[in-house]
Amino acid sequence: MTDTTATPPNGNQGPWAIPVRQPQPPAAEARPRTSFPRKVWHLLVAIKDALALLFLLLFFVALFGLLAGRPSASLPVSDGALLLKLDGVVSEQPAEVDTLSALSGGQDLREYRVRDIVRALETAADDRRVTSVVLDLDHFLGGGQVSLAEIGAAIDKVRAKKKPVLAFATAYTTDSYQIASHASEIWADPIGGVALAGPGGSHLYYKGLMDRLGVTAHIYRVGTFKSAVEPFLRADQSPEAEEASLAYANVLWGKWLDDVKTARPKAKVDAFIADAPAMVKAAGNDLSKASLDAGLVDKLGSRMAFGERVAEISGTYDDDKPWDFKAIPLDNWVAANPPSEAGSAIGVVPVVGEIVDGKASNGTAGGETIAKQILDAADDDGVKAIVLRVDSPGGSVLASEQIRQALLAAKARKKPIVVSMANVAASGGYWVSTPADRIFAEPDTITGSIGVFGILPSFDKALAKIGVTADGIATTPLSGQPDILGGVNAEFDQLAQASVEDIYGRFTGLVAKSRKQPIEKVETIAEGRVWAGGTARQLGLVDQFGGLPDALAAAAKLAKIDGDYHAKYFEKEPSEFSKLLVGLFGPDEDDSTAAAPRGWFGLAAMKRELTERRLVQDLSLLTRAGSVQAACLDCRAYRPTIPAPKGAEAKGWLAGLTLLLR
Repeated sequence: MTDTTATPPNGNQGPWAIPVRQPQPPAAEARPRTSFPRKVWHLLVAIKDALALLFLLLFFVALFGLLAGRPSASLPVSDGALLLKLDGVVSEQPAEVDTLSALSGGQDLREYRVRDIVRALETAADDRRVTSVVLDLDHFLGGGQVSLAEIGAAIDKVRAKKKPVLAFATAYTTDSYQIASHASEIWADPIGGVALAGPGGSHLYYKGLMDRLGVTAHIYRVGTFKSAVEPFLRADQSPEAEEASLAYANVLWGKWLDDVKTARPKAKVDAFIADAPAMVKAAGNDLSKASLDAGLVDKLGSRMAFGERVAEISGTYDDDKPWDFKAIPLDNWVAANPPSEAGSAIGVVPVVGEIVDGKASNGTAGGETIAKQILDAADDDGVKAIVLRVDSPGGSVLASEQIRQALLAAKARKKPIVVSMANVAASGGYWVSTPADRIFAEPDTITGSIGVFGILPSFDKALAKIGVTADGIATTPLSGQPDILGGVNAEFDQLAQASVEDIYGRFTGLVAKSRKQPIEKVETIAEGRVWAGGTARQLGLVDQFGGLPDALAAAAKLAKIDGDYHAKYFEKEPSEFSKLLVGLFGPDEDDSTAAAPRGWFGLAAMKRELTERRLVQDLSLLTRAGSVQAACLDCRAYRPTIPAPKGAEAKGWLAGLTLLLR
C-alpha cells in the first residue's frame, strides 16, 4: 500500500500529520494532436522516400538493361542459318521508337536499317559460320524500291558463294516478292501465294468534305504539275497530275520487272500479271498452286515444313524438333560484324523523312538537327569529305535552306560534297542536294518536283453555319491578316502568292546555277514535275547512276584520298534509356508476331491502317503551323511506312475530325 502521509518539515511524523495524495500517472495519457503543417511534412517525406526507392529500382533496371539489353555480339550457335526475320519495313534510317507506345505494347512492328541488312548479307557470304540464309517475310510490309534492290543485290552475293538462300511467307506482295525472287528456294504457305499489284492506287481528295464543313483552303503555289495541293482543290486528279504520275510509275514498274525477271528468268511473271484470275481459276481457285505453276514459288508447305528444310542444310537444336533449325538472329550478326573503320573517314549525313523546322528525332529531317550534323562533320579534321544520303519527299523551305547553308559552310572548309539519293529525293529533298559537287541516283529513284506551295485554311463559312460571325476594325489592308476566322482578304492573297513565286524563283535559280543549265531549260523541267532517276539523269538533274558505295568512292576521289576509307555516320543515336525500356517492356517477338499482319486479309487490314494515316497526315497540313513547303506529298507512297498508334498523328481541329472515321 502506498504511504500517503505527509512528512512535516522537520522530517518527523506525528499525529497531526495531514494525509496528502501523491500524483499518479494517468492510465492512458492523451497524445497531443498533430498539426496540419506536420502532416504535410510527413507526406512529403513519404513521397521523397518512395521516389528514392523508385529511382533506385530504375537504376538497377537500367544497369541490367545496359548489361543484357543490347544485341549480343556472341552468336547462339557456332554455325547455322542467318535469319532475317523482317517483321515490319526496311528504311534508310529507322524512326526512334516511341517509348510510351512500347510500354503500352503498341509497338508491334519494326523498322530495319537497310545498311545493316546489306552488311549482314555481305559478311555472311564469306563467313563459314553461316551455312544458309533464311528470309522470313511473313510479316514484311515493304520498303522503297531502291532499298529492296540493294538487298536483292546483297542476296545475289551470298548465292554467288554457293550458299542456299531460302524465303518463306504466307502471302507475297510486290515488295516482299522483289526480295524473295533473289532466293534459291521460295516457299509459300498452301493457304497463301503471290499477288503482284505494282505501283498505283487511289488518292484521297477532300474538296467535298471541306465544302460540307465550310472550310476554305487558300492555296498559293507555283508549278503546273505541283499536285500536292490538289486534294484540297479538286475532287479528282488533274490531267497534268495523272500524266506526271504515270510517267515515273511506269519507269519504276519497268525496273521492278527487270529486277525480278533477271533473278527468276524461268518464272512466268508477265503471264501471271496479265491475267492472274485466269491462272488461279485454272489451278482450281488455288492461288498458291497457281503461283507454283507459274514458277513464282518453288515449294508449298507450312512453316514447320519449311523449318525442317532449313534444318536439313543448317542443322537443328534438338533432334526431337526437326523444324527448329539453328539460327543466327540478324541483330546478333550485325553486332558481331561492325563496319570497317580502316583508312580515312568520309562523313555520311542521312536526310531521311519529311524535312521540318527545328530539331527532330531519327526518321524525320529536322533542319536544325541536320545542319548541326553537317557542321559537326565539317569541323571534324578526320573527315575528308561529306556524303549527304537523301531519302526525303521534302518539306519546309526554311529547313531545307538551313541544311543547304550548312553544306555551303562545309564546302567553304574545303570539304567535297556528294549527294547519294535513295528511294526519294524530291522537292525539298532536291533543294538540299543543289550544293553537291556530284549527285548520284538510281534509275528507280524518285526526284525532281521542283515547285513550292503554301496552304492556309479559313473557317468563316464553317462558323457561319452555326451562326457565328466575325467583325472588327482595320487600320491597313493587312490588319488582322491572315484572318482564319473572318476570312482572308485579297491583299493577303496577293502578298502570299508573290512570296511563293519569289521562293520558286530562288529554287529554279539554285538548280540552274548548281546544274550549270540555262534558267529557261530548268523552268521547262521544273513546274513541280516528278521524275524517275533515269529520266532525271537525261535531264541533267543527277550526274550518274550508283548507290551509296559509288558516292563514297566519288567523295574519296574528290578529297584525293590515297588508300582505304570508311563511312563515318553523323546521326542521332537513340538514348540507351529509350532502347532499354523498349527492350524490357516492349512486346517480345512472339507477341509482335501474333499482332503483325499475316496472309491476304491481314495485309489488307494493314493497308487500311496506312490509308487512315495518310488521311490524318493530309488534313493536318491545313491546321498545323508551318512555312512555305517544297514537298511532294504523292512521293510519300514510295517510302516505307509503319502505321502509328491510333490518333498519334492527329494535329489540330480538322485532323482530329478524321479520328471519327477510324
